[in-house]
Amino acid sequence: MSLAIATQTDTQNHFSELVEKHRGIVNKVAGMYCWHPDDHDELSQEIIAQLWRAFASYDDRQLFSTWMYRVALNVSISWVRRNSIRQRHMVPFDEDVHPAVDTAIAPDEDGRMAFLQYFIDELDPLNRALMLLYLDERSYRDIAEILGISETNVATRINRLKQRVRKQSAEINGEGEENGT
Repeated sequence: MSLAIATQTDTQNHFSELVEKHRGIVNKVAGMYCWHPDDHDELSQEIIAQLWRAFASYDDRQLFSTWMYRVALNVSISWVRRNSIRQRHMVPFDEDVHPAVDTAIAPDEDGRMAFLQYFIDELDPLNRALMLLYLDERSYRDIAEILGISETNVATRINRLKQRVRKQSAEINGEGEENGT
């Protein structure tokens, strides 16, 4: 076996080990940008394919997870943009004929999670990425590095998102501005 083949095999094995170790990142990011299982699988495969194509440019002086988030989010945002054209031309599901889900948000813990998921679903791709990374307890520095924006920008955007969450939550719960929310 030639040295080039051995090196390529070593590279593939190293890549596979890293991806397997951090597979949760691919699942989280794909889950944040698509809800249908087929779309989730397609986006996950696209993320992994792009990770492999870009692996030669990975600098092992940075955390693999940080680099992986950056690639996964860029692929996902591009995927959303490409698929938004297709979604604009889809015929909407007639909920009067086929009720799908109860959209009422209960005040219990499950209701809060449903509200948060609804809130996140309505965000643009960049803010959705910010929320994902924030909820994953990444530092502002990591988020800034992953998204290619400044830490100050991260802090400002996250604070604005928190304010929007509080305001929309207060509106749903019937609380007014006079209650300090």
